[in-house]
Amino acid sequence: QVQLVDTGGGLVQAGGSLRLSCSASGRTFDMHAMGWFRQAPGKEREFVAAVKGNGKTTIYADSVRGRFTISRDNVKRMVYLQMNALEPEDTAIYYCAAKFEDKIIDYRGEYDYWGQGTQVTVSS
Repeated sequence: QVQLVDTGGGLVQAGGSLRLSCSASGRTFDMHAMGWFRQAPGKEREFVAAVKGNGKTTIYADSVRGRFTISRDNVKRMVYLQMNALEPEDTAIYYCAAKFEDKIIDYRGEYDYWGQGTQVTVSS
């Protein structure tokens, strides 16, 4: 069982930066692929980024590649999403997710555990 707690959301102006954090419980944290998803009002939850257990392999959605960076600290059992050059279109609730297998994938149905979400609002 893995429990996830998302923090770090807030209100920021376009062009600004935020760093989201996800704290995870569980002794096998480094065996799980981790991801970030987001859901804007009236839209489906969409993939943002994911990282393998060793922290060395990552994938990104086209809409955030080059602006967002996912990373993890297995000792602290933390996953981070550094978001730079934020745009109003990035406004959404952001969710941390864990996949039981160490396989990164961009499909939300493949993830087994979810955080409660943290709101990110980017003003123009």
